[in-house]
Formats: sequence, structure tokens, C-alpha cells
Amino acid sequence: MMLKMNSNTSASSPEMIRKMENLPKDKKVILFDGVCNLCDLAVQVIIKHDKKDVFRFVALQSDLGQRIIKHLGIDTQKTDSIILYQPGFAYFYKSEAALEIAKDLGGIYYFASLFSILPDSFNNAVYDYIARNRYKWYGKKDNCLIPTPELQDKFLS
Repeated sequence: MMLKMNSNTSASSPEMIRKMENLPKDKKVILFDGVCNLCDLAVQVIIKHDKKDVFRFVALQSDLGQRIIKHLGIDTQKTDSIILYQPGFAYFYKSEAALEIAKDLGGIYYFASLFSILPDSFNNAVYDYIARNRYKWYGKKDNCLIPTPELQDKFLS
């Protein structure tokens, strides 16, 4: 579901406001589950195919990830695996986030965005099934991904 930012969607503390203002406005921020092996694989695929340098990444478990979630007012009981945030404009979660990312990657991944013609309820049911089973199928790490020096600029902190 895409939600547009409005004046009611704002952070309360001055520190949080500064952190939100420092997010790159010309990039889309992907918040991902930093301990999930499937999510880590997805991040690696996105980085490899992000030829236009559209995306930046933040682990949901990080301090910044938690601040962004709080800033957006997202209930982490309803989604806990992927959020696409366009600072100052909108955010997407669940299947819509995945489809928007696929659209921005272009190439063969663009065809995945064709699933957006299906009802959100169907796409989210499939997404939720995968999300519920991701640790069982792909495993879980003890710690969040630590980017290599070459990829450090892609990750926000």
C-alpha cells in the first residue's frame, strides 16, 4: 500500500527530525530485515542491478531503521520485512514495496511489476506467506549485514 506523506506524518523529537532531513531526497530507501538470509540475498541482487543508483539501504533493526519506522508511524506488528521509503513523498510496504523496487530496477525485473495488476489482497497474501516462512526456508543470522567498504555508501546509518 502506498501512503503519501502529509503534515501529520512527522517525527516529534528534534534529533529525529534532523535524521529524517539528512536522508537523501534523491534516493529511495529500502528498509529490510537485516538478519534474514532471504532479505540479504534480495539486497545483494538489488545492489547488483541498481544501474541508476536509485536505492539506499537501512536495516529495520538499526537505530536509523527504527527512527524511520517511528517517523512514518508504521505498526511493525503488521509488516516486518520490507519498506520502500521515498523521503518526503511516500512509502510502500509488503508486496507493493517489492513491486515498486522491481519496476525501478528495470530489465527483466520490470516484468515482476506486472503483478501489480492483481489485487493487493492477493499479492499481500503471497507476500505474507513468504515473509512468515523466510527464516524457516532461508535461515537467520545472528547479526545484521555488514557492508564491504565498496558498498558502504549504499547503506545509511
